[in-house]
Amino acid sequence: MAFESKPAVTSADKTFYQLRQDIVEGVVPAGSKLSETELSTTYGVSRAVIREAINRLESCHIVERKANVGARVVALTSDGLLELYQVRESLEGMAARLAAKNMTPDEVAELEALLQSHFQDVKQGESYYQEAGDVDFHYRIILGSKNKHLISMLFDGIYHLVRMYRVQLGMAGPRVTTAFDEHKHIVQAIANRDEELAEMLMRRHIMYSKNNIKNKLS
Repeated sequence: MAFESKPAVTSADKTFYQLRQDIVEGVVPAGSKLSETELSTTYGVSRAVIREAINRLESCHIVERKANVGARVVALTSDGLLELYQVRESLEGMAARLAAKNMTPDEVAELEALLQSHFQDVKQGESYYQEAGDVDFHYRIILGSKNKHLISMLFDGIYHLVRMYRVQLGMAGPRVTTAFDEHKHIVQAIANRDEELAEMLMRRHIMYSKNNIKNKLS
């Protein structure tokens, strides 16, 4: 995954990363109950390792615990998406503003090169929007903010839940091309060091994405 920042060095790490990916991609269904016994068999690890992974997944907001129910994968709901994207719009807007101020010329050039590679995909009719390419685009801008607290809030806090909505609901049709155009304008604002415009365009971009995905839930 493009925004994975920590290597899987232990069995517990590997199990955590694999279970998180399986939840994000829907292999472990949204809303399903998490059985430590069943998961330990599936992943070939102890229940203690599974318990640790579930605890860590709670901090990513893709697993929740409820009294008398236990741990469950979060359900994908219209209200949940609205709340998530309200937070994302604000935080990523701030990240774009800071990126326009703090990204180095080399980092901006790399972002422009990444966008150019996306252009080839879009021109060939391929959808990159829900794939690693789009995640990498946002990832680089967030890293470019150079604000470690903001980076942690997005990557460790909500980004996997964002991925879960996007991957499982899918992105297709006209939105793919318009999303690419929005990316292009965001990069131009960052390259021009226009902090206010970069923030406005990123906030608008995420708002459009929210509306598009919400239509798929209704």
